[in-house]
Amino acid sequence: MRLQTDADYAGWVDLTGRTNPAPDGPIRLFAYGSLIWKPEFDYIEAASATAYGWHRSFCLRMPRFRGTPDAPGLMMVLDRGGQCRGVVFTLPRSDPAAQLDQLFRREFTFKPINNIPRWIKVATANGQQAALAFVVNRASPLYAGRLPPDQVADVLAKACGHWGSGAEYLLNTVVGLDRAGIRDRRLWQLQDLVAARIEAATGPVPTLPP
Repeated sequence: MRLQTDADYAGWVDLTGRTNPAPDGPIRLFAYGSLIWKPEFDYIEAASATAYGWHRSFCLRMPRFRGTPDAPGLMMVLDRGGQCRGVVFTLPRSDPAAQLDQLFRREFTFKPINNIPRWIKVATANGQQAALAFVVNRASPLYAGRLPPDQVADVLAKACGHWGSGAEYLLNTVVGLDRAGIRDRRLWQLQDLVAARIEAATGPVPTLPP
């Protein structure tokens, strides 16, 4: 694996700025997963939005972060097809290049890139808006394609790396979406599958007396 360099990040910032379909307005960022419950950036507004033509999918193998080379985890990404409810953040107008650089360093580290920054259209209560999203690079050697829920649950129930476990990541995501008013039925079904596997392997979680 080769790390992205400062020049690489500068190139992505330049390309993203030049291709912005609304260059005179603030940057809007579409979040569908961890950016909702752990944004780590400043924003001035957050609103519900739907991205048509995209869906959440655990289809990117992770040999580090929440997995290891011997037992890779799975990362949830935005893949083509379907639709996805999420949150669109409006970023401050000040220093957009610095904001993009911070985002990119959070979202991708290695080459070839796994999460590609791309402008997409999202539907909001105020109409259609252009928003920046991170979508999966299907040419990445870590792209696993569409996996059945049982197989995804098997991985998430066991995988763990220096950032924590796959099960923790899934739980944080479904809870974060729920708090944002987004009920993703498929993710909650996956949460049930993962919880059942962990309980079968470790026994029921003890409860405190009343």
